[in-house]
Amino acid sequence: MAEIEYGDWMSESDALMWHMERDPLLRSTITSVWVLDRSPDPDRLQAAVAGAIADIPRLRQRVVADRAAIAPPKWELDPLFDPTYHLRSGRLGGAGTLRDLLDHAAPLAGQAFDKDRPLWELHVLDGMADGRAGVIMKLHHAISDGVGLVKMTGSLLERSREPPDDTPRQMPPAGDPPHRAGDGATRLGDALRHQAETGLRRSAGLMSAAGRGAFRLARDPLGTSQAAVGTVGSIARSLRPVNEPMSPIMVGRSMSVRFDALQIEIARLKRAGSRAEGTVNDAYVAAVLGGLARYHRHHGADVGELRMTMPINIRSAGDRGATAGNAFAPARFAVPLTIDDPVERMATVRELVRRQRAEPAYARVGGISAALYSLGPSVFTRLTGSMLKAIDFVTSNVPGPPFPVYTSGALVERNIPFGPLGGAGLNLTLYGYDGIAEVGINVDVAAVPDGDVLTACLRESFEEVGALS
Repeated sequence: MAEIEYGDWMSESDALMWHMERDPLLRSTITSVWVLDRSPDPDRLQAAVAGAIADIPRLRQRVVADRAAIAPPKWELDPLFDPTYHLRSGRLGGAGTLRDLLDHAAPLAGQAFDKDRPLWELHVLDGMADGRAGVIMKLHHAISDGVGLVKMTGSLLERSREPPDDTPRQMPPAGDPPHRAGDGATRLGDALRHQAETGLRRSAGLMSAAGRGAFRLARDPLGTSQAAVGTVGSIARSLRPVNEPMSPIMVGRSMSVRFDALQIEIARLKRAGSRAEGTVNDAYVAAVLGGLARYHRHHGADVGELRMTMPINIRSAGDRGATAGNAFAPARFAVPLTIDDPVERMATVRELVRRQRAEPAYARVGGISAALYSLGPSVFTRLTGSMLKAIDFVTSNVPGPPFPVYTSGALVERNIPFGPLGGAGLNLTLYGYDGIAEVGINVDVAAVPDGDVLTACLRESFEEVGALS
């Protein structure tokens, strides 16, 4: 945990996601569903959660908005923090199947957080078949992206079923330590100081960039000018308004979701991707496209392209001292549904993703977010909301541990990720765990009322791509 730094203020990117929940269709909750081979030891679990709370400030902090709207929201210790509100236990109904667990998790994921408390919940459910147990972890996207979440949950996971050698930590009592929020004048002063410091940093960055630009301009005037034009065009493309989904059938939007999941060996995706000189991600996205093409054909819908959003991780490899929060660029681009040959489809995905990663706008996500945030919550929520609701689907790929892990004596058999819809019709998130690609399928039931049909189409396509290995 030591390599993550936790600042007191939200970045503009995180603040955008926080404020956009004025529109409930844009809620940005990350959910993770674990299947355990047995119930976790309750005392060890409490100690693990206590350690996570001690290591991760965000788990004890609530969001406090700047009423003067000068600065982004601030993270502050919850003076009435009660860990028992966030760590909950219960029993799963029904036959205790994975389907029952996912059906239990979906409405939990759709419920808004209590914004006067820290933005996380951990539900432990006994009653699964064959003595298994389920865990549902729910976290607001303003705290972190998927990559950051993997790092943050490390306190709950162990490499062995046996208890660790270190001394168990105790759950902090509710409301301890005492914390007194500043008065209005103090908060106003903090906001003004934060904005002044932020402005100075940005000014220094702009001056430094201008100096480098002037040097490049003197050495290569034509190339520098073309690069500047390309950057402006890239930013314009990233903000280009869109009004409606490209799919003729996945057009409805609601607040009700359905969860489903499928698995495939990562090695199969890797070998399949290599057939097109691509990666696991190329094979994964190509399989998703094949499944969506099957689904549209099932409904007799003729569509050539869909609009996809893919978060591109902009954290530096091996980055230490990374700031908690989100570090991704939301690449938005059209992808084809008309390529039947899976190898050709993977090659096309590889080229499309390569182009997106090269877009200059993604290196300026912070500046773009700041510009949007300056418009005010009501304006940027309407602006970005109209764009996000025209996204057909989201794909995401988050690396996890390549070995089995345990939590409080229980083996994590499955770790299924569910990313937020954020206005899209469906979200498919891949999480690599112990050699298996766990794909969580989160669908808006108004866009996809027959989720079981969609899952069957996706499974067929994943098998088709996997068979290439």
